[in-house]
Amino acid sequence: MKLIIAGSTGFLATELIRQSLSIPAITSVIALARRPVSPPSDLPSGADAKKLHSVVVDNYDKWPESVTENFKDADGCIWSLPFEEVKRVCQDYTVAGLEAMVSARSSSQQQPFRFLYMSGSATERDQSKRPKIMAEYCLMRGEAENQVLSFASGHRGKLEAYVAKPGLIAAPGQGIFATMKAMALSVMGIVPSVEVAEVSAAVLDAVVKGLEEGKETLENEDLVMRGRKILKS
Repeated sequence: MKLIIAGSTGFLATELIRQSLSIPAITSVIALARRPVSPPSDLPSGADAKKLHSVVVDNYDKWPESVTENFKDADGCIWSLPFEEVKRVCQDYTVAGLEAMVSARSSSQQQPFRFLYMSGSATERDQSKRPKIMAEYCLMRGEAENQVLSFASGHRGKLEAYVAKPGLIAAPGQGIFATMKAMALSVMGIVPSVEVAEVSAAVLDAVVKGLEEGKETLENEDLVMRGRKILKS
């Protein structure tokens, strides 16, 4: 197997590389990063450092042939970008995509474009606050929400933007342990949960029909209530 590990300078990626070089089934590891990647210093006995191939990527939104030629016979990828890349995906890429969609619409279309941003229950829009858990991530996602809603406010009549904030999304077949964990966290009030069928039904309904005037955010309880009602109808 030829494995790609993207964002190979983070602590998680370093451990992924360390272990992958000891797995016989993995014959080649392509390490993508902004700077050259060397084998970890604490390789276990039996690890083969020669399997590691470092590929430098200048920008994760531009893929020159000199980089993609390393992907031709790859069998899998673990995407583990550092925080600044997550921020670009959640904020920069989101707004850029939204702008492109709105700009591409025909001026003859009378109904506003509806854009629903999937966020999370723990996000914080007030950037002066400091969430207790995963503060940077929660603030970053909250700022992404702010950017989407701000963009919509500047395009009234052409765009309606909504934000869905589900908690833990439970899916069929995820295993009894994961299901019990989600239920326990929900009961304790730590993290709310919603079934994948419920959140899907709720957000699809919001995009198709729109939300009531003045409402722009679907909290987890909204998603549960709306989703169950739609699924029962």
